[in-house]
Formats: sequence, C-alpha cells, structure tokens
Amino acid sequence: MPEGHGAIPDLPAAAGSGRTPGRGRTGLIERRDLVAALDRAAEKQVTLISAPAGSGKTSLLRMWADRPGQDRRIAFMSVRPGQQDAQLFWLALLNAVRAAAGTEGAAEPPPAMPGFNAGAMVDKILSEITASGGPFYLVIDDLRELDSAEALEQLTTLLTSLPHGVHAIVATRHDPPLHLHKLRLTGELAEIRAAQLRFTATETRDLLAASKVPLPDHAADLLHQRAEGWAAGLRLAVLSLAGHPDPERLVTEFSGSHRTVAEYLMAEMLERQPADVQRLLLRTSLADRVNGELADLLTGATGSESILLKLEDANAFVVSLDPGRTWFRYHHMFADLLRLELRRTFPEAIPELHRLAARWLAEHAQTADAIRHLQAAGDWAEAGRLLTDHTVSLTLDGRAATVVALLRAFPARTGEDSPELALVHTNANLHQNRLEEAQAHLKIARSYAATAPLDRRPLLQTAIASLDLLLARLHGNFDAVFEQADTLPSPATGQSSAEVALTGDLRALVLLNLGVTEAWSLRLTDSERHLLEGAAVARDIGRPYLEVACLAHLGYVSGDRSLALVRQRCEEALALAARYGWDAEAVIAPAQASLAGALICTGDFDRAEQWLNRARHVTRSEGEPGVRLLAHTVAAMLSAARGQHRDALAELTAAEQVQAHMVSRHGLSFRVTAWTIATQARLGMVDEARTDLAALDDRQTATGEIRTAAAVIRLAEQDPAAARRELRPVLDHTASVGSLLTSIEAHLLDALACRDLGDDHAAGEALEEALNLAQPERMILPFVMTGAWELLETVRHKTSHAALVSDILDAVRGDAPAGPDRSDPAPVEDLSPSELRVLRYLPTNLTRPEIAAELSVSLNTINTHIRRVYAKLGVGDRSSAVQRGRHLGLLSNSRT
Repeated sequence: MPEGHGAIPDLPAAAGSGRTPGRGRTGLIERRDLVAALDRAAEKQVTLISAPAGSGKTSLLRMWADRPGQDRRIAFMSVRPGQQDAQLFWLALLNAVRAAAGTEGAAEPPPAMPGFNAGAMVDKILSEITASGGPFYLVIDDLRELDSAEALEQLTTLLTSLPHGVHAIVATRHDPPLHLHKLRLTGELAEIRAAQLRFTATETRDLLAASKVPLPDHAADLLHQRAEGWAAGLRLAVLSLAGHPDPERLVTEFSGSHRTVAEYLMAEMLERQPADVQRLLLRTSLADRVNGELADLLTGATGSESILLKLEDANAFVVSLDPGRTWFRYHHMFADLLRLELRRTFPEAIPELHRLAARWLAEHAQTADAIRHLQAAGDWAEAGRLLTDHTVSLTLDGRAATVVALLRAFPARTGEDSPELALVHTNANLHQNRLEEAQAHLKIARSYAATAPLDRRPLLQTAIASLDLLLARLHGNFDAVFEQADTLPSPATGQSSAEVALTGDLRALVLLNLGVTEAWSLRLTDSERHLLEGAAVARDIGRPYLEVACLAHLGYVSGDRSLALVRQRCEEALALAARYGWDAEAVIAPAQASLAGALICTGDFDRAEQWLNRARHVTRSEGEPGVRLLAHTVAAMLSAARGQHRDALAELTAAEQVQAHMVSRHGLSFRVTAWTIATQARLGMVDEARTDLAALDDRQTATGEIRTAAAVIRLAEQDPAAARRELRPVLDHTASVGSLLTSIEAHLLDALACRDLGDDHAAGEALEEALNLAQPERMILPFVMTGAWELLETVRHKTSHAALVSDILDAVRGDAPAGPDRSDPAPVEDLSPSELRVLRYLPTNLTRPEIAAELSVSLNTINTHIRRVYAKLGVGDRSSAVQRGRHLGLLSNSRT
C-alpha cells in the first residue's frame, strides 16, 4: 500500500464477471434473469429503463454490455453531471458511435463550436450508424443529467428515426420528456421499471455468498425484506457486513425509507474504514470526477489513485471514466451520501476543499468546473473574475448554455447588477441574439474596465473590443467598427501560456469581426489582411472554428480580383470545414454562397444551385444580416440567369428588407438596388422602376450600376438612343464601377441599343468588347441576364472567342458547362471514335445543334458524347477540352 493510506481490509474482494477497462465493475453476481429480460427488451427499437437512484440501472447496463463473448456493437455513453450544452452531449454520442463502429480513426472528431446544428448532427449519427451495417445498439445512461430542452427534442427525433436493426436503451431516474408514444402504440417501446430491477430473495443470498458475508438464511431473508430488494441498499449492506463482528445484529437494526437505510449503512461502512480511506472518500466527494493528483491535493496525502482503483475493483460505488482508469466518479447516490456525511462531520473544511479543487481545475483548463467550486465556496468575486475572463473562450468551446447556468448561480446582488459580470451578460445576450440587452450590458462593462485594476485592464479591453465588434457586425453598424479599428489593443508581451490562450481567442475574434465588416463595406484590401491574420492566429492557438470563419469570407473578398481565386479560396474553406464535420453549419455559409455566385457568373447554374441551397439551409432568418443579404443576392443572380425574373425580384426585395434593418449600407446594396430597378423594367414594371430610380440621390445615380439600370429602363421604353446616353459615362470610365460584371453588362446593353438603332456594326463592336472583357474569367452571366446572348448567333463565325460563345449559347439552352474542377484530374481514358469526332468539332465556331447536323445525329447524342469527352479528359468546359485535347495530341495545335 502506498505511503499515506491504510489498508482496506473491510472491502470485499472482486468477484463475478469481468470488467471492460474504463467501464467499472459489472456486479458481484450475474443476474441472468434480469439480463435476459434486457436482452428481450433490447430487440425493440427503444428500451426505457426508468427507476429511482440506486435501483441498479447502471449495473444492469454494464452487465449486459460487458458479458464475456459479447459480439454486439454497442455505443455506450453516460451523460456528464449537469450537462447543459446540447452540442457536447451530441459530440460525446458521436464519439461513442464511432468507437463502437471502429471508425473513430477514420474521421477527425468534430471540435466544439459556438453555433451548432443539432439536426445535422442527428443526420450524421444516423448516417454513420447505417454505414456501419448490421445490428447496432445505442446505450445512454444517466439521461436525467441532460439539462437541455433542445437536446432532448433532437434525441426524440433520433430515437424515433432509428433504421432497421438499430436499437437504443436509455436509462434515467424519471421518465424524460421524450415523445415516444408512437413507438409505444406500435409495440416498439420496451420499459423496465424499478420493480423489475429489485433483487429477489435468492439473488440477495447469492450476493451475500459471493461477498463472503456469513449470514444465516433467516437473516438474509430479513435483509432482503428490510432493503426491499433495493440494489444500492444491498450493496451498502454488503460493504457494511463484510468482516462485521455481529452481522445479524446489524441487519436487525436498520429499517425505514431507502434514504434512511442508505444513511445508516453509509455511516456503518465509513466507521469501519481506516481514517485515511475515510478522508479520501469524504474529501473527494465534492468533485464530480477525480483523478489521483486531484485526490492527493484534497486529502493532503499520496497514493490516492491506488485507493480509487481498489475501491472500483471492490465494487464500492466507484466507476472509472476512461480506458486507462485514471479518472473516476462515485455513484451519484453514494456521492450524495458522502457529501451529507462531510457536511455533518467536517463542515468547516468544505469551503477550503472547494477552493483547492477550483485552483487545480483552473490550472488544468477545466474552467467551468473551477467556477462551480468557487461558487460552492461562496467566493463570488473570484468566481466572477474567472467567468468574465473565460466567457468568450467557453462560448467558443460550445458551452454557451453552461455560461448562462453559471451566471444564474450567482446571487441576485452579485449577478445581474455586477459590473464585473456585465461582460458575461453581454456575451450571453449576443449568443441569444438579444442585441439591445447586449448593448446595455456592454456599456456597463466599458465603465467597469476603465476603473478596473491595471493588471486586469488589457484583457478586459480586448474582450470588450471583440464583443463590441461582434455587436456592430450583427447590427450591420459597420461605421462603428471602423471608429474602433485604430484603437484595438495590441498583443501584450510577457504573458503566461494561459493568458496567451485567452488573449489569442479574443484577438482572433477581433480580427474576424473586423475583417468581415470590412468585407461587407467593400474595404477589401483591409478585409483580406485582417481575415488572413485572424486565420493565422486561430491556427496557432488551435481554434479551427475561428480559422474556418475567417477563411469562409475570403472568397467574397477576392471577387474584385479573380473568379478563379474566389473558387480556390471558397473550396479551401469548404475542405477545412468538411474536415471538422461542419459542412452543414452556418460558419461556412459565406463560402458556399460566394462559390455559388462565382459558378453562376461562369454559367454553371446547376452546381451553383446546389451550393446556394446549402448556404440557405444553414442561414437562419435571425442570423447575421450580411450573410443573409449575400445569399438573397446570389439567389437573385441565379433566377435572373435562368430568365425567372419574378423570382429574382422577390429575392432582391428580400435583400432590401434585410438591408432596411441594418445601420450601415452593405457593399452589395447598390448592386441590389440597381438589379431591382433593371428587373422591374424587364418585367414591364417601368413605372415602379422609374419611381425607385427617382428616389436615389445624385451620388447614387452617378454610379455605373445605377447607370446600367437606367439604360435597361430606356430600352424597355424603346428609347435606345437615351439608353446609350445613360451608358456613356460607364463606357468612357468616368462613372465609378464596382465590378467587371457591370462593365460587361454596360457593353452588352450598348450592343442591344445599337441593334435597335439599326447600327449592326456598332452592335458588333460593343459585343466584341464585352467578349474581350468576359474571356479571361469566362463570364457568362451578363450575356444571359441581359438577353444579349441572342446577338451571338450573328457573330459566332466572326469573333475570336468562338469557344466562349459556344459555352454561352450552351448555358442558355440548358446544357451549362461544368466549370473548372478543383479535384484531382481524372485519368485519361481512350476516346471512342465517335467521341473523337465530336472532340474535333469543339475548336470550331459551330454550336452543338450545328455539330449534330454535321454528323447527322441527334442533339441528345452530341450532348452525351460531349459529357463523356469532358469526363475522360478530366475537364469541365469546352475551352478546357480543346486545350486538353491539344496537350494530349488529339487535336491539331493550329487554330480553327
């Protein structure tokens, strides 16, 4: 025995079935009838084990799951005490599923994150279970500890959606608010209650025999009668009777309620343990879980881990929590009794024990548990300081609900009105999208920070800046952000590793929020710099969520430089998000929407729609306004490209409604206004378009976007000369133009006006200039959106952009090019003779119908051949197929 602890002679030796590492003892006897009953119940879709504390629910589950020769795949999880955060519950269940399926190394476990899509997680778990094949069992113990209505609601969805061959067992003290009535009606819900869990008289005698407790049959029957078959009472009795000089007398002396019996037997058991073991049990009972190091600290001795291991092996209400058996917890009822005994015998030691535990937990990055111990010690000031310092980090860890619960635990005089806690209230309000309350608490926090101790000010000021920027971003108040940008605190030197982690979280968040607001304000150079710096900081401190959030906006920021760069950056962000299982989370929506916009511009409408749908699926109606406005704008682009102008107008109207609730103008708002006016004109709503145009001020009407919209009105009014006059400042570069798209659109509108004036030569020149501008990026959208693609039929044999013209016409006819494929090139396969013949027509100016006519085959046949050519060459469009064909020697290098 290690020095500092006595022996444990009175604890019975281990007996019975084996133990799976990290799962604790399964019991002293094999309760075959009860295990068989669970076997039968477990074949139903869901089994509910509902019984009071100490009824033997966990012991039954362990016996059932840990039997020798067990060949079932069982995902076993116990809910941690006081689990308020839905996300942590689901991540634990996902990890249990992967461990049971043997796929835990196949995918990186998703880190926690501040936002969470529980529905997507349910789908992921169902998908991974289904993919594992064969029978599968989910076991969830201690469900009463799950204090999240959201998680319970989604758990109902999971349990009622289990595929064939998948079964769930849920254990709890009280019937949970799970809506399982339909399963009960269909006979797919089995229930095991307290009466079935009670020991029989025979099992009681078997338990005594296995524990080597000499007790005559009549005394054993009396013990069973007094304990009423209650599992915990019998286990406590075994611990108390082992080695007792007069076990019969002990049996005759206790009676009463379960609680009374338990308290009596606990006192008996403790009294007969060595002082060092008593000290260990009592002083460590304050912690929800404990390891050897923490136990040594609380007891002031050494060798605690050895004692805990022996207690577990003796089935003494101790359970190890990990395969290495380094962390332990007491059975919940046993812990309650130990704490009661500690309060009775050593009440004066309790506050200091809580402080010791808090100090150790804080040093080992278990901040929430540390705060709970400080609160239990009544050290409200220190608890408030620790919660304030870590509120942002805890939220980033997916523990926003825990922050709220900790905040509520403060007494009224300390909580709501505390300047120290104002920052915590601000963070909680922002997470719940309660922006006005957040603003009020942030004002209090600023005042407090100005008078706080000097050593506290840098951290407080950085935290205030990070939340102030987030509040401005959610309000759409971009000007407020730029007023603060030059006053942001710089990283301090000489910090501890803990301080570096805290300030790193805050700095990365500051850079993210600053970069995003700069992006929405079209300060693109500054935005790119801050987003890249924020991503680097997040990477260095191990915050993948913040890294993904920064990268997700970089595609949008790159729109003024290159569509290829937009696609590259979006795809990099999407790949990183997918690595962490965040494909369906709101954090990646900006990249999804920006990628959709780039694909629309190059005519890949079907793929664009897929990415847009994903972005819209995760963009909540109450989410960040900048992202929602982007999604509506991209949706309007897609509808306009397909000629669905009424749908486009509806999306543009929705975008304007989002803008109306923002304090500052979004960078896309002028484009939204211009496209709204142009779309109205194209729908014949010329009066409405005129009214909206007249409402703009001189600065707005002078922009290239509004000039092109005015030209659309003029064309709708059949006044092409006036349309050309509106376009002249755009074409001669005296009007400011926000994007290449607008410049191309202006030349195309000019071409349409020239055609209407009967000047075919000028129309051709304007069209050729539009093609010149569009060629580098393969910009198809403006040709489709304006209707100018009709003019291409007249110039396709004269232009130097034949392949682009063909792609535009293909897009109009519904056979859009696939766009650049960023995945690895497919291996080149031999083309069939028919496919080779089609390939040799692609460098020409012929459209697909004309190629079909030349080869005397149907258009469908040509489309099929071209798709196969693209697939075999590993390309996505006509121009790339030509280039690839020449590179492989399948085509002549001469220009056709």
